[in-house]
Amino acid sequence: MNEINTSELLFKLTSAVGVGGAEEEIVEVLKDILKDYGEVCVDGANNVYCTFGEGYHFLLDAHLDEIGMIVTEITDDGFVKIAKCGGIDNRMLLASEVCIHTKSGEIKGVITNIPPHLQKADDEKKVPDFSDVSVDIGMNKEEAEKLVSLGDRVTFKRNFTKLLGNQISASVLDDRSGVAAIILALSELQGVNAKITAMFSTQEETGMKGAKTGAYGKEADEAIAVDVSFGYSPLCKKSDCGEMGKGAMIGVSPILDRKMSDALVEVAKEKGIPYQLEIMGSGRTGTNADAITVNQSGVKTALISIPEKYMHSPIEIVDTTDVESVAKLIAEYIKKRVGEVNA
Repeated sequence: MNEINTSELLFKLTSAVGVGGAEEEIVEVLKDILKDYGEVCVDGANNVYCTFGEGYHFLLDAHLDEIGMIVTEITDDGFVKIAKCGGIDNRMLLASEVCIHTKSGEIKGVITNIPPHLQKADDEKKVPDFSDVSVDIGMNKEEAEKLVSLGDRVTFKRNFTKLLGNQISASVLDDRSGVAAIILALSELQGVNAKITAMFSTQEETGMKGAKTGAYGKEADEAIAVDVSFGYSPLCKKSDCGEMGKGAMIGVSPILDRKMSDALVEVAKEKGIPYQLEIMGSGRTGTNADAITVNQSGVKTALISIPEKYMHSPIEIVDTTDVESVAKLIAEYIKKRVGEVNA
């Protein structure tokens, strides 16, 4: 199997649209990529699975959906009103470039903004509410209604920018970078003496619906969820964040399996894989791990995260070496566990 270029894989994955409930485009991209690794199927919730091998069963999860918006109204003067699908940061709204994904194709627009000359004294201190903004597509109502339908999904303008070093900025690295890490791991796990199910789940950003249903009935012995977590940037507390370029963030939380967390650390040390710990004191991680670990009678679950700057914004940043560290850690952990289980 040809070696995968991480940057090229991320570009392909982040180019595809997948707002909650309308994930068809990214689903098709994944079906095409995964056919080289195992048996691919899609369930009624649009979760995508790739399965191969037999024996002790590992479930690997990353969510394929992204935050976005949905069209709720076309006003009498032709502006498009929107609501959020997932955790949109309202500070990102004003003057942003967006794309409305219609049945006939993409329509570009901009989110309205009041010129500073016309603002009231305290306007610049306010975070806009969705009711305060509209999308301007340059049309009147009659023209707009011919192209835009209520329920169409809206995304911020796609962005893929290579920064210096190994860092990449893109608008949907949460969680396409986790998807990429699992795909990279799959290439290292071909022929392993175990059963591997990669699950790329939907609607994590709107309540983890895909993982709640997708893990059901899989009878996994262990699961590893892969998501992004906070990478340090100015104004953030270092104790709340991982460091970019310092490797996989191994989760430690009351809801996660402590033996798996410890074993991941040991594998990282043994194989020289860069890692850092992410300590989460509450009974949840805010990722699909929370849904998977309580599925059916319970699944031993670990969480590995990729440090990401500017989460839930159009300029998210990850370091490709961190994505690769996560992939390597998953593959080496599974290889070691297979040896222990089959000894």
